[in-house]
Amino acid sequence: MTIRSALVPTPRAALLMAAAAPLALLVAVLVPARWTLAPLLGTLVLALIVIDALAAGALKSITIDLADDVEVGMEKPIGLIAVFAHGMRRAVDCALASDARLFPAGRALAALAQDSAQTWSGTVPLTAQRRGTGEIEQVWLRWTGPLGLGARQAVQPVERSVRVWPNVAPVRSPALQAFLRNSEMGLIARRIRGEGTMFEALAEFQPGMDKRRIDWKSSARHAHLYAKEYEAERNNQIVFAFDLGQAMCEPVDGQARIDRAITAALTTAYAALKSGDKVALFGFAARPQLFTPFASNPRHFHRLQVAAAGLDYLPQEPNFTLALATLAGQLKRRSMVVVFSDFTDPTSAELMIESIGRLTARHLVLFVTMQDQELAEIAGEDPAAVGQLAMAVSADGLLRQRALVLGKLRQIGVQVVEAPYAQIGTRLLDRYLAIKRRGAIG
Repeated sequence: MTIRSALVPTPRAALLMAAAAPLALLVAVLVPARWTLAPLLGTLVLALIVIDALAAGALKSITIDLADDVEVGMEKPIGLIAVFAHGMRRAVDCALASDARLFPAGRALAALAQDSAQTWSGTVPLTAQRRGTGEIEQVWLRWTGPLGLGARQAVQPVERSVRVWPNVAPVRSPALQAFLRNSEMGLIARRIRGEGTMFEALAEFQPGMDKRRIDWKSSARHAHLYAKEYEAERNNQIVFAFDLGQAMCEPVDGQARIDRAITAALTTAYAALKSGDKVALFGFAARPQLFTPFASNPRHFHRLQVAAAGLDYLPQEPNFTLALATLAGQLKRRSMVVVFSDFTDPTSAELMIESIGRLTARHLVLFVTMQDQELAEIAGEDPAAVGQLAMAVSADGLLRQRALVLGKLRQIGVQVVEAPYAQIGTRLLDRYLAIKRRGAIG
């Protein structure tokens, strides 16, 4: 059984027809008695196009190898295999139609390569741009005849769903896995235990230990150096609060800020679950959108990933007052609240500072934001014209306002994590581990 296809001319055929038209006109002018040669020439060209298209052969089947799940920002190629019944083909091209979550323009093009006489295959690179469920709707296949004048074209519905998840590649990284594995096996447990706040036991002093931990009374009594060991905090509550508003939906290097924030949060959340802490996610824009139950076991990490995948992109201004007041009312004990947000003007930033300030009275608050590298580049360029000078001055003013807002947050006791988007996950994880070693959450 073959798939129905239509015969279509190629660009080469159009050029041939365009070249034949002046020739036919020249014949009609120079030899009027032979004017019938002109339509005969056109008919010959059309016949060549049809014969070439028919020589390309019929399409028997097209198979699409498509993953059901992908992660945002990660490339996942789609495989295509086309099998033809007979004939000879010069080239085979395909196109996939989808929504904007999967392909930026809603479509992707690719050329297939010949594997055997009747089989052609190729791949279409897929890099999902947004979380959610995307649809691959249709596939078009176009193959030309041996002369390249005629082609056949077929369209087939696909109707396949692709679930786009948050990117958790840093969680699978060998470096993080080795760190957490060593921590579980006790290779670095001594260091964590030695920098907590709850006294656990005395241990013989070893080279490399902090000399401030030496218990001089016990050492004098036993005529040997002993150091105090403290138990690190466990069972802390950590809430990752995401601003889902307009500023966080803007792209940074082709990916929304909120998606990069979710990746950083899930990486730290995984480390926190491995360390014995509890983790919850909170999302808000004009009103609160999501507040998950606290996960307390690494086996529950998938629940957090599923919840993060459901955080929507909302073109709204965030209401920090309502959102953070709602969050504070839900937290029954001191917690570490990590707020991911961004700001564009001082007025909205003042409201944000006021709302976050109320949380600091009872909770440890971290404010995480990504450096605006585009503004920094504009402000740092040497202006070659008056227009560039005006842009540089404006960019410098915006950076100063940004620094002023972050300075105010630090003044009210908020810990600020600001870094380029590629480093935000590492910086947040380092800050969490430093806070945990100091025992500053509980």
